[in-house]
Amino acid sequence: MDYQPVVLKSHPRLSSSKHFPESRYWRQFKHPIFIKEYAPITSVHFSPSKPHRYVVTAATRLQIYAPRTQKITKTISRFKDIARSGNIREDGKLVVAGDDTGLVQVFDVNSRAILRTLDSHKQPVHVTRFSSLMPTQVLSCSDDTTVKLWDVPSQVPISTFTDHTDYVRSGHVLSSNPNLIITGSYDSTVRLFDARSGSCEMYMGGSLAGNAKVPVEQVLMFPSGTAAVSSAGPILRIWDIVAGGKCIRALSNHQKTITSLTFNASSSRLLTGSLDQMVKVYDVSTYNVLHTMRYPAPLLCLVVSPDETHIVGGMSDGTLSVRRRQVKPTSEMTSDTLQANSLETFIGSRIGQGSLKPKRIGNAIGDVEELRIESRRNKRLREYDRYLKNFKYSAALDSVLKKQVPPTTTFSLIQELIHRQGLRTALGGRDDVLLEPVLRFLLKYIADPRFGEIACDVASIVIEMYRPVIGQAPLIDSLFLQLRKKVAAELKFQKELLNAKGALNMILASALPSVTL
Repeated sequence: MDYQPVVLKSHPRLSSSKHFPESRYWRQFKHPIFIKEYAPITSVHFSPSKPHRYVVTAATRLQIYAPRTQKITKTISRFKDIARSGNIREDGKLVVAGDDTGLVQVFDVNSRAILRTLDSHKQPVHVTRFSSLMPTQVLSCSDDTTVKLWDVPSQVPISTFTDHTDYVRSGHVLSSNPNLIITGSYDSTVRLFDARSGSCEMYMGGSLAGNAKVPVEQVLMFPSGTAAVSSAGPILRIWDIVAGGKCIRALSNHQKTITSLTFNASSSRLLTGSLDQMVKVYDVSTYNVLHTMRYPAPLLCLVVSPDETHIVGGMSDGTLSVRRRQVKPTSEMTSDTLQANSLETFIGSRIGQGSLKPKRIGNAIGDVEELRIESRRNKRLREYDRYLKNFKYSAALDSVLKKQVPPTTTFSLIQELIHRQGLRTALGGRDDVLLEPVLRFLLKYIADPRFGEIACDVASIVIEMYRPVIGQAPLIDSLFLQLRKKVAAELKFQKELLNAKGALNMILASALPSVTL
């Protein structure tokens, strides 16, 4: 009779967030690249046009990176003080930035020449943005509490808003209407301005936090223009613009101040970065946290590339983190893609490196009247099956106690040893070196609900067999003590669960309507 291999029993997997499709998608942004700057990174912005280069603002310079190679293609350092808020225009040809002297400058990306200088602010300018619908207009927000919308060709402000009473550190021109501007200020207010009337049309916040006003760090408008998101401290608030600026949701999932807000390409997910070194991904339909990413330092800025292949974060210690997602290459490329990527599209191609295909040799075909004898290959046995076939129970157990062997395989073998009445033979005659992996394995899985019952049976046999030698090896003694503590903690936890179950049964019983006979 042929030897029958060990049948591996299947066990249900423990529930984990990594098995959800949403988490699997965000986990594709892996293998982060860390680039060290010599000052905190205060701003990162992707070019809306392909190949989606991004500008990084740190200290007194702007650095433009290529997304494929993560190498610097341009460096602009024509600033007298710390640069702020580098922003690339829709066509990718111009970049605007402010600095701590109050100056706003517009540069040509290719030549790095200063094309326009907008000098009107008296204090540092922390926000500069191109209007997406009006590429000749620039928004600037300053610590002098003013917000200005500039006409770049004439270098003259179209509108100046002075309603804020403290630093203005966040602002955007609406992508649905170039005349509407939303801003957030350290006076704890969010305001919606209209460039046509030159006044504040909507006022949000201010009195929500009571007497202690919390500065508004970031504000972001939905592309539809019907809702806005703001962050003040660790609180994330959703404002309904259609309802007159009513706060419809307030979320607190961070431990420290939220410093950055950004959407994904379809605006169906909201990403928030915080000083607590965490990035959280929200579903904008329910505002539930779908995924969390951890960073090595407090985050100051965060942005997702328009094609959703990169997540770039700037940290307070000067580290730039670039997470990349590998996209499956398509067999057909459109002419727009070829024209946009130009030479970068073919950098990775193997030009001039020919290859010869090996000559295929057909199978030999015999006479139709010949008989073909069917060949059978014996299935190769696994290592533990080979030991079991030769009745080497101890060696079979050692072979499945290795780290790369899944626990389902190990417990299936233990079940087979119990069926053969060979478990005591496999566990017996071990010194401290051979007993250590057995105890570590039991320590790891004795509280696992999938294997707890059989693990307790094995632990009982081990304790019974090696009780006379306890005290001779310090390492083995410490493992026995850890095993005892873990069993005691599990018993305590089970007792608490039983108490909670009893309390719930009483609550549910009292909630049911009484039945009268």
